[in-house]
Amino acid sequence: MESRHDDRSRKIGAGHDVMGKATITIGNTGDIDEGKGRAFDVGEKRIAVFNIAGDFQAIDDACPHAGASLAEGYIEDGKVGCPWHYAEFDLHSGKHLNAPASCGVATYKVIVEDKRLLVEV
Repeated sequence: MESRHDDRSRKIGAGHDVMGKATITIGNTGDIDEGKGRAFDVGEKRIAVFNIAGDFQAIDDACPHAGASLAEGYIEDGKVGCPWHYAEFDLHSGKHLNAPASCGVATYKVIVEDKRLLVEV
């Protein structure tokens, strides 16, 4: 099964440098429904951003087990589950919580500024 990237994904342009990290504007808070995720291409990275009751978390989009889009996974109790094989990842730390994944994913700081969503990469 291959990962599906639909209209929920968006290509993002260059940002500006803040304290050694690039801060990229990826969209607005209203672009991601509460309790859902959305994938964004940020430079060479594909990042999944999740809206957890107005708290935005960002991790690598690809599940390290088989490459499924984590943005399309289920969200429960501060974790996301892979839609293909149900490996789970903590949205705050990126740590893998159960098999079949054997490693975690990178996390990224999300900044909300006047309803704009920015990600530090």
